[in-house]
Parts: sequence; structure tokens; C-alpha cells
Amino acid sequence: MKSSTDQQRLTPKGRATRGRIVAAAAQLMFEKGVAGTSTEDVLKAARVTSPSQLYHYFGDKHSLVQAVIEHQTEHVLGFQRPLLSRLDSFEALEAWRDAVVDAQRAIGCQGGCPIGSLSAELSDHDPRARAGLAAAYGQWEDALCEGLRAMQERGELGQEEDPEYLALALLTALQGGLIMNQARRDTVALETVLNAMIERIHCHALV
Repeated sequence: MKSSTDQQRLTPKGRATRGRIVAAAAQLMFEKGVAGTSTEDVLKAARVTSPSQLYHYFGDKHSLVQAVIEHQTEHVLGFQRPLLSRLDSFEALEAWRDAVVDAQRAIGCQGGCPIGSLSAELSDHDPRARAGLAAAYGQWEDALCEGLRAMQERGELGQEEDPEYLALALLTALQGGLIMNQARRDTVALETVLNAMIERIHCHALV
């Protein structure tokens, strides 16, 4: 896999081509799974004519998958970061919940979580991918934890509360709700579990 230093050495055109390949692969793997996505599919979707270009940037499909994990992590966390960075009240926590639910409604509750889908497919038999996915979840958990810690510092949560514990519980609840969304094709389960978690946190609010 190309290191970050290697990527910085690419020309603007090279970075654009690499980004186009990663974006195309991410979309295909989300829709069809990693096993169902061939390098030929990626090349066609990315409008790249030569297979040598893909191997120039990634070396092999495993390295491309690692790049897709990084891409999907940024995609998933990107729209949440502005909300999580201001998570210093229960109103802000509810706004984050609403944004997550609205995002699912916008895609018809199909596909689930891009990170979760990759994890379900790869974690048991691809140690390198599993490590990347664990790191992705770690970033997500940290973002939630920072927000909850901001609530605690502002005085919305008692000092006896553990933001790390609550962040992991929130993320786990969210992932379960997203899986239920896929089967039910509605957001009821996701809303229910996130509401339950917010109510649980609210029980220890400082009033």
C-alpha cells in the first residue's frame, strides 16, 4: 500500500486519479460487497483504461480495500464531526441523533453502515482489514467520547459518568440499529435504540 508520504509525492493528476479509483471502489464495495467487486469493475467505474494504473497506486486489491476503509471512515465521520464537535448539551445530542436518522431515511434504509458492512464481510478472514476497521471504529468512538466529555465539562453530565463507556455504548447501539434498518426498511429500531441511550444518559444529567 502506498504510504501517506508516497501519496503526497503524486502529481495533482495522480492524486485525482487515485481518488477517483478509491471513490469508485468504495461505492461498488458498498453496493456489491468486496468479494462481488472485481478490479475490472473498479477500473470501468473510475474511467481508468489501464490495469497498470490501479496497481501503480495500490499494488493489489488488499491495499485498495485499505484505502476504501479510510475513505469510508472519513465519509461516515465527515458529516458527523460538526455536530459532535458541538456536543455540549442534550439538545446537541438529539440533533446528532436526528442527523443520523435523516441520513438513513435519505437512502431508504438500504446498505447499512459502510464501515459495518465492510466489517461484517472482512473481519473474520482478513486480519489487515480487521485492524483497519477497528481503527475506524476507534475514531468514531473517540469523536463521540469527545462530545460527551464536552457535555461533562459544561456541567450537563455528572463527573461520575464515564464518557468512554457511554461513547462505546452509543456506537454499539447505533450499529445494531443500522442493521435492523436494513431488514425493516424503516428507522424505527434505530430511533428507538438511540432514544433509549439518550434517556439513559439523561438519567445522570446535572439539573
